[in-house]
Amino acid sequence: MASIVGSIFGIVACGGIGAVGGWLLATGIGFAGVPAALAAALAGLVIAAALWVAGTALLRARGLIR
Repeated sequence: MASIVGSIFGIVACGGIGAVGGWLLATGIGFAGVPAALAAALAGLVIAAALWVAGTALLRARGLIR
């Protein structure tokens, strides 16, 4: 059960950070409307996936997960 809760927390945290990062990137470039939404979604997915991979690798390297 703790593994499921940890995974859910990780997904929500990575997704939230990715969403904010994508939004900041899209607005920083100066996009608006549909192009901004598409750019933010794509960037957010990439950021969230990278955070998930990095976090998992870090936890595995420290021996906290298998």
